[in-house]
Amino acid sequence: MKKVALWVLAVVITLAAVIYQRMTGPTYPKRARVELNGKEYKLKLIRSHGGTSDAPVELNLDPGFKATLYYKFFPNLENEEWEAIDFKQMEEKLVADLPNQPPAGKLMYYIDVATSKGIVSIFKEDPVVIRFKGDVPALILIPHIFLMFFSMMLANVAGLFAIAGIERYKIYTNLTFIFLLLGGMILGPIVQLYAFGDLWTGVPFGWDLTDNKTLIAFLFWLAAVAGNRKKQRPYLTILAAVVGLLVYSIPHSMFGSELDRASGVVTQGMIQFFYLF
Repeated sequence: MKKVALWVLAVVITLAAVIYQRMTGPTYPKRARVELNGKEYKLKLIRSHGGTSDAPVELNLDPGFKATLYYKFFPNLENEEWEAIDFKQMEEKLVADLPNQPPAGKLMYYIDVATSKGIVSIFKEDPVVIRFKGDVPALILIPHIFLMFFSMMLANVAGLFAIAGIERYKIYTNLTFIFLLLGGMILGPIVQLYAFGDLWTGVPFGWDLTDNKTLIAFLFWLAAVAGNRKKQRPYLTILAAVVGLLVYSIPHSMFGSELDRASGVVTQGMIQFFYLF
């Protein structure tokens, strides 16, 4: 019964961390509530698009509304003007397509909607930023997501079992390391290669936060596996689980790849540590 309760707790912690990570990341759709002609509408605007097609921006508005999408490059250069695209009615939605960009290229955009009382601007003061990426094959992406999710869940199981003094924590420590190795250190770089053209953009080659946080978690779990090989050291597993939970709670894709328009080179962000203190 105790083990079942710990498993349930591990699943809850994992799901909470995954949801938080996705919803707070810079590529999660940006949501808005707007009142138009006396009716409230909920909008969801995309901030990530993969493949070679244009990126469809969709508005769930009643038929009859006229809307215009304004966009320009991000980060924008001096004296660049906003480009305008009129939304078109497609089935029950208004749709405007943002032109496709090279992998890691970004655009920023806002929307004007014509109402009976005048123009209503949506995110004009704080434009939505969308990042483009290459198409990642499902045969690569799905196993990557599967392995990363289960590595997080098994990490929580291992940590909770270690805290509770259950000896099987060593088995889950080893499984966590294997899943993280396969999903994060092998498939992760392959996903990065398809999406942005680089196999590894973490230390020592760059400051991509996704790669670096995966590396940090991997090193802590490597230490936990090695430390528990001949002798029980549950504190190493607990430490690895805590560190893993912290790094995976960092919003997904934060400080990620970005195309430098001047050089054509894909760069990565880095954390300015002095902002944290």
